Amino acid sequence: MFAAATYRSRRAILAQAMDDIGLFPASPPSPMNYTANPHAYVQDSCFAYYFGIPQPFLVGAIDFDSGEAFIFGDEPTMDDLIWLGSATPPAEWAERSGVTHVLPYAELPAWLTKNRRGRIVHYTPPFRGTVTIQLSEWLGIPVPDIAQRASSPLVRAIVAQREIKSGEEIVEMESALAITAEMHAAAMRFSRPGVMEHEVSGAIEGVARAADRTLAYPVIFSARGEILHNTMHDRRLAAGDLVVNDSGASSQLGYASDITRTVPIGGHFDAKQRLCYELVLSAQKAAIEACRAGTLYLAVHRLSARVMMEGLVAEGLFRGDPDAIVETGAYALCFPHGVGHQIGLDVHDMEALGEDLVGYDHTVRRSELFGLRNLRMAKALKPGMVVTVEPGLYFIPRLIDRWEKEGRYMEFIDYEKVRSFLGIHGIRIEDDVLVTDGAPRVLGPGIPKEIGEVEAALSG
Repeated sequence: MFAAATYRSRRAILAQAMDDIGLFPASPPSPMNYTANPHAYVQDSCFAYYFGIPQPFLVGAIDFDSGEAFIFGDEPTMDDLIWLGSATPPAEWAERSGVTHVLPYAELPAWLTKNRRGRIVHYTPPFRGTVTIQLSEWLGIPVPDIAQRASSPLVRAIVAQREIKSGEEIVEMESALAITAEMHAAAMRFSRPGVMEHEVSGAIEGVARAADRTLAYPVIFSARGEILHNTMHDRRLAAGDLVVNDSGASSQLGYASDITRTVPIGGHFDAKQRLCYELVLSAQKAAIEACRAGTLYLAVHRLSARVMMEGLVAEGLFRGDPDAIVETGAYALCFPHGVGHQIGLDVHDMEALGEDLVGYDHTVRRSELFGLRNLRMAKALKPGMVVTVEPGLYFIPRLIDRWEKEGRYMEFIDYEKVRSFLGIHGIRIEDDVLVTDGAPRVLGPGIPKEIGEVEAALSG
């Protein structure tokens, strides 16, 4: 946990923006197949941000009018002591969080009844069924209505606060990235012809576990890079494959990292792979440089798409004005996702609160265009935001077939030439970037991405 003063300050800032009461349930455990066999525990990021306690079976509450904070939880039982060896009492957790009021878990409904008195109880949209049921029982709201009655004012206040990262949060993210760099280095050492993808994926995950860290998300390591979030690891690597490695560790306090590299199996890019890789790398560098305070992230996305289209027009896969290709959405045949998203305690930071409330505002609305509608973040960048920058170039057979059959963008796309690049499958390059008052800063240690660096790492 951070110092207690950090959590007191965060709660005080939120209280200044809100009225009435805020309720923050901790995440419950998630059983794999029966209650006593849970997945690795991940705390609800809002509870983690305002209270910091890495334990389930707790509820935090803030009286926004008085500024007082409360923890509801029970003392460890003898079973806890027998099976877990030790257990921290709620009062001790509360002290570490800077909370002075600690009450038994069972007293929460009575406390709410006493303190509501016509006041609103604000809560964030639940993403776990157990929490939905709990909120329904505590607040007397039918289960089907819980999600739609989540508090938009609370969500907006949380987003405004959490999207600006403090210095100590950046330290946590760089700590995660230090382990992530080791994960990618291990992947490059293991990636060679004849090796199964799951062997490399296991080595990647092993680096995180050996450092006593968890993954920020399931490892994506695949020679089928045109499948954007392919978590299958069932192929044997062959010389000439391009493999997308999208993997990242979390810090000890749960802050995420998110890095993607694309590597050639056999140690060297061939001419066509080199061409496409350089286009993606140029697009990424341009996008990173554009991550300046006040710039719409939508503009960063469009810039990365235009850089790639300039190169693909030069190679004859597309034709016409690159700006027109981007404006019409024709580029999304080869770049069907957004250039990035915010990152912090969640790898897609705060996405559980509502993607449009996190990535959009009154100045910019989500597009209906294929591809562009997948842009998770479009609003203006601010100093202290951390975003991923991850343009990609993909050749997706079914998408190509469908668009050609439907006659889409025939004036811009040479489908025959596009098909000649199907063997590329997919390329993505991603870094985590801090927006500052000046030039953007790529966080973490350098992870090879220049062609010479990648080839040298593979040969090593």
